Amino acid sequence: MKAFIYTGGEIFPEYITEHPKDSDLCIAADSGWDNAEKTGDRNRVSLLVGDMDSVRSEYREFVNGSGKHLEIIKVPSEKNLTDTQIAVETAIERGADEIVIIGGIGGRLDHTMSNISILEDMFFRHIHATLVNGQSRVRYIRSTSHLVGRSVSYRYLSVIAADECVKGVSIEGCKYPLKNHKLERRLQFAVSNELVGNCALISVKKGGVYIIESRDLL
Repeated sequence: MKAFIYTGGEIFPEYITEHPKDSDLCIAADSGWDNAEKTGDRNRVSLLVGDMDSVRSEYREFVNGSGKHLEIIKVPSEKNLTDTQIAVETAIERGADEIVIIGGIGGRLDHTMSNISILEDMFFRHIHATLVNGQSRVRYIRSTSHLVGRSVSYRYLSVIAADECVKGVSIEGCKYPLKNHKLERRLQFAVSNELVGNCALISVKKGGVYIIESRDLL
């Protein structure tokens, strides 16, 4: 099952192309409730989780597009997990094997880094995960290959080393190709590449990388 999790952070809804279907699980994490409204998807949200310290819009009497009252899970403000992490764990408990996190980038840097690290955790738990806010889309891969299609929303493609040393990195179908290169976390250089065709192939022999699609905003 695919799950959409709407969380806080700055979003640019006009560039977000990921939207849920009727069969997808939709969860809002605290102020993600407000971001779901900005994307036009709040009517699909069936569950709101968090300590509710930053959500601005009223939610208590909400009935979604399926005619069901919104389920609310309120947690203490003093907790080990962030609201986004709680939403992710809840989605997995309810059967999600693919997760799209809308938001989670921008605003507080600590939350951004925490949300990006969720992608690595999901990989090791065999769950495909994507983090997107309209300016950037982030995925994590490790010792494998990934095909990135051309997108009207994102111009640039960067490959960021997540490990101290990542070996056998190849980038095909881009303006600046790489073949069997080594990337180091302390010196990132595979940044701001651009697709030259309909897709790019990112391959890694050993180690983990973040694949980041992004755009400049005027």
